[in-house]
Amino acid sequence: MRATVTAGSATGLAALFSLVHLVLAASTLPTDGADAARVVSCMVLYAAATALALFVRGSALPVWVACFALATAFVMPVVCAPVVDLSVAPTYSTWWIAAVGTLMVVLAVRQRGPFAWAGVLFCTVHSVAWAGPGALGELGALGSVIWLSVATGFSIAMNHANRITRDFVRAEQETVDWQAAQDAHVSERQVRLGQTTRMALPMLQRIIDTCGDLDAGERAESLHLEQAIRDEIRGRSLLSEDVRGEVMRLRRRGAVVQLHDDGGLDDLGATELARVHAELADALRRAYEEQADNVIVRTVPDGADEAVTVVGLRLDAAESESAALGAADEDDDEDDDSVALWLAIPRSAAPAASSAD
Repeated sequence: MRATVTAGSATGLAALFSLVHLVLAASTLPTDGADAARVVSCMVLYAAATALALFVRGSALPVWVACFALATAFVMPVVCAPVVDLSVAPTYSTWWIAAVGTLMVVLAVRQRGPFAWAGVLFCTVHSVAWAGPGALGELGALGSVIWLSVATGFSIAMNHANRITRDFVRAEQETVDWQAAQDAHVSERQVRLGQTTRMALPMLQRIIDTCGDLDAGERAESLHLEQAIRDEIRGRSLLSEDVRGEVMRLRRRGAVVQLHDDGGLDDLGATELARVHAELADALRRAYEEQADNVIVRTVPDGADEAVTVVGLRLDAAESESAALGAADEDDDEDDDSVALWLAIPRSAAPAASSAD
């Protein structure tokens, strides 16, 4: 069977013990008015320190409250001890020894162990110096030390349990995150597999039906489908239905289309990503109209103003790449037709960069 104690119950129990000390103090007030005033002042000080230690919020007690409680533990023995005559007084007249012990136990539980031990040790040393070694047992000074030792051990055990709990919670969260990532990967693979199946299944069925005897047009279409499947791997975040259609239209016309997804679109939201896809589809239509022979689409790394760049080239590959890189001969005519299209799609909804015909 497991027993549990709520924080409210523990606070109420500590408050009840503290109230008992105050009742004992009130029942043993000295008859002399001046002495009684000294005891009453210590009672008020003790009540204030206990209330702060019990009811100030937070798992760890603020330092100023701990200092106030420690000062109370120092003041009470010094003020109350001189008014007590041990030869005639009842045992309860030394209520402040147990009261200091109770207050210091509260400090230990509230994560202020050094303050608690300082208060109990001072009270114990003062009691022994005032009443002799017998004060350890007869006046309860040793009991305060024992209770504080138990409270310190309890506090250490609770802190250890809390650390273990936090470690388990963190490990659980990491496991959940890992599982979510795995589920996302599986879902993404299923989507890509479904898309690939929809694209390739008719042609695969045609290959089966003809036993591989395809005509020239069907063979060309097979190559286009193979390139489209590669696009699903290399340029997955660049693809939408419109983009796929425009890419296929360019390839069927004989153009070479390269899609390179370097992860630059991962931080875009759904709305911005849809806008980028729409602008990319428009750019591919322009490349088709400009009769571009080689179209290169590439994402831009995070941090840049642009999200995607689109370059459409004409002429032979060597001359086109040289022109695209700006390495053409300075004596060449400025109206070089090798760059059919150059377009930068912005990361945010801003006017797109101009194109060069």
